[in-house]
Amino acid sequence: MPDPALLAGQAETFHGQPCIRLSAGNGDTALVALHGAQVLSWVSGGRERLYLSPDAVVDGQAAIRGGIPLCFPQFNQRGPLPKHGFARNLTWRAEGMQAEADTVRLALHLADDERSRAWWPRAFAARVDVALAAGELRVDCTVRNTDAVAWDFTLALHSYLCVDDIAQVRLQGLDGCARWDAVADVHGTQQGPITFAGEYDSVFAAAPAPMQLHDGAHRLEIAQSPSMGQTVVWNPGAALCARLSDMPAGGHAHMLCVEAAQIDTQVVLAPGATWSGGQCLRVL
Repeated sequence: MPDPALLAGQAETFHGQPCIRLSAGNGDTALVALHGAQVLSWVSGGRERLYLSPDAVVDGQAAIRGGIPLCFPQFNQRGPLPKHGFARNLTWRAEGMQAEADTVRLALHLADDERSRAWWPRAFAARVDVALAAGELRVDCTVRNTDAVAWDFTLALHSYLCVDDIAQVRLQGLDGCARWDAVADVHGTQQGPITFAGEYDSVFAAAPAPMQLHDGAHRLEIAQSPSMGQTVVWNPGAALCARLSDMPAGGHAHMLCVEAAQIDTQVVLAPGATWSGGQCLRVL
């Protein structure tokens, strides 16, 4: 639980779950849940920039559908652990906020314990840093091996972005990047901007420069650290969305996941070694 002295005036609850609200000087805000160290909301310029399903389960146990979940130490079902690992299902510890120039920062921590070791018998320390500035949100994750032996992991920031109409959305910046179309199970190279009609699920080699999301009159720049070697782009489409119990009918039309990921090659950490990766979202 957060230290009330450190978080005075910033702690609140969302559906009964403890959260911390960050506020920038221009009025932008971010809401971060201790459950999963998950950003649930980012309001910039008076507009919500993240999608949170109105039917999401928010009970402190299950994964929350929307915002920016952390997939660690396993992405999807690529391994023996629960889907997307366990970090998004555990309570993290907040150590207060810091204001630096025009940026407000929040650090949250998770270390191995009896619960995590029941899934994954490894000693680790993880930190999520959320930084809010005017028109910008950055989320970074740092993982340290506190064990006596080496171990490996995969990781993704599963960002759900809010859009007005998925049929009108265009994602630029992945042209020429290697692509695996997970729906058709086809490997190829992306040609031109990405548009959306039906279910879309692809893993790309990360672009060398930031991407741009065009959503009607709205623009968002999406960048990721070089340590994140892949970008995952996902929209369930109408048919799959209808089968998801924590999504409303038609909810797919208002969201797009653009995920910073390191999943095609596992990160191997020696004892005492550290790895960091992150994603930055900026309103244009």
